[in-house]
Amino acid sequence: MNQLRRLDLFCRVVDNYGDIGICWRLARQLRREHGLAVTLWVDDLVSFHRICPEVDRAAASQQLDGVIVRHWRDQDGVFTPADVADIVIEFFAVDIPPGYIEAMAQCEPRPVWFNLEGLTAEEWVEGCHRLTSPHPRLPLTKHFFFPGFTGKTGGLLCESELDQARRSFQSSPAAMADFLARFGVTPAEMASTKVTLFCYPHAPVSALLDVWTAAAQPLTCLVPEGVAAEAVQAFLGAEAKAGASATRGALTVRVLPFVPQPDYDQLLWACDLNFVRGEDSFVRAQWAGRPFVWHIYPQDEDLHHKKLRAFLQRYAGELNALAEFSLRWNGAPTAGEGADWSALWQAFERQMPAMAQRAAAWQAQMRANGDLAANLMAFAATLR
Repeated sequence: MNQLRRLDLFCRVVDNYGDIGICWRLARQLRREHGLAVTLWVDDLVSFHRICPEVDRAAASQQLDGVIVRHWRDQDGVFTPADVADIVIEFFAVDIPPGYIEAMAQCEPRPVWFNLEGLTAEEWVEGCHRLTSPHPRLPLTKHFFFPGFTGKTGGLLCESELDQARRSFQSSPAAMADFLARFGVTPAEMASTKVTLFCYPHAPVSALLDVWTAAAQPLTCLVPEGVAAEAVQAFLGAEAKAGASATRGALTVRVLPFVPQPDYDQLLWACDLNFVRGEDSFVRAQWAGRPFVWHIYPQDEDLHHKKLRAFLQRYAGELNALAEFSLRWNGAPTAGEGADWSALWQAFERQMPAMAQRAAAWQAQMRANGDLAANLMAFAATLR
């Protein structure tokens, strides 16, 4: 068997931070834990910079954390077999440069070629995971690789040291308080219910802020700059820029700057409830071991509602308040359509202790499936 030493990962940014977030985590993990020389090709360095401030937004090529980052500007370019990595990954069916594919066909042995698909809980992925797709013209075969929630999929991204780091952090109230104090969170706010809010613009944020304002118990909402900007600005009565905050009734809202991925993980770990969106923060919320609500990326004909229901069917179980709240948060029809947001939140809040227990059990279940990077490398080794 030929040793697999080099890997090229191609990423086009569609969902501002989710796509590059996933690819950046995967690239670093493959470098650190599997010793690969990784090149990450990405078309949007501006979005990348938001989650990794070290990124030079003007550089054609740079090295970050041991990973070579190439600005993928267009589909042009002349490539030779020497330019081609041993493993080539196109994230979410992107079209990699035709010249690169032509060079792949000239390699001996041929590179291992993956289409790394998006995450879904739908059952059909088990039948499509690892399926082949022969190139119509060239002597190349691509394999589909699906992340997922069962042992018949590729599993979820999870670095080997992640669980220990989380446990250590969450077992130290002082560490969590010190971390949140960086964003202005006061001791009184530390004692409140702490919530992170990351969602798409169409989320019913204003209605939820109204409910939290009138709540019986204090709540602190931490929202990244630019997220739900209109609703947050209306609550603040001022520009929703990083560092801004206001308290009304039981609710305090604080606007946070976008933070690097390791800090975002700690933010999820330090809070009691996390609203997340897309795929990357969705997976990280599951590893945080806290209750969470997922805002799924919207699709035509409401196909995202089907994907949401598939996940809730696997995850929610008897947590009816979580399922009802999540569906309504995403604008999906539900059996309790007439309930107002106040009633939905009260039911959700009562069920949060049970959600925390479910989160711990779910983590153990997901770890048993193995992590995506290791599963991908094990499969790649069988193809060379």
